[in-house]
Amino acid sequence: MEAIANKQIMRTIFDQLADGNGKAFVDAFSEDIVWHIIGDTAWSGTYRGKEVVLNTLLRPLFGQFDTRYKNRASRMTAESDMVVVECQGEVMTKAGKAYNNTYCYVCRMSEGKICELTEYLDTKLINDVLLNPG
Repeated sequence: MEAIANKQIMRTIFDQLADGNGKAFVDAFSEDIVWHIIGDTAWSGTYRGKEVVLNTLLRPLFGQFDTRYKNRASRMTAESDMVVVECQGEVMTKAGKAYNNTYCYVCRMSEGKICELTEYLDTKLINDVLLNPG
């Protein structure tokens, strides 16, 4: 039952992200969320805590975008407290470059909140399109 509920939470989040509304996603972060970004880029690493995720990761990232960010889930699976989402992001940067990355989010849920997220993505695209954070 936990897996079904967690999957439904993530489905609702991604239904809204597909329309460019990220509020439900941010609202679903636990206060002590841990977000891992794989690879060897300036953005890669571990971000601990909701405020750190918002201020150190998301604000600098979204500050580079010129259009509303959308992210559409193509596949989702859940087991126990884990939800895995394959998805495709779509946005244009202020520099006029498309940042349409493909992701796999591995999310651990607790009490209806995302407490850990590991993000697998195209790191070459990050290096080619995004400016370094900060």
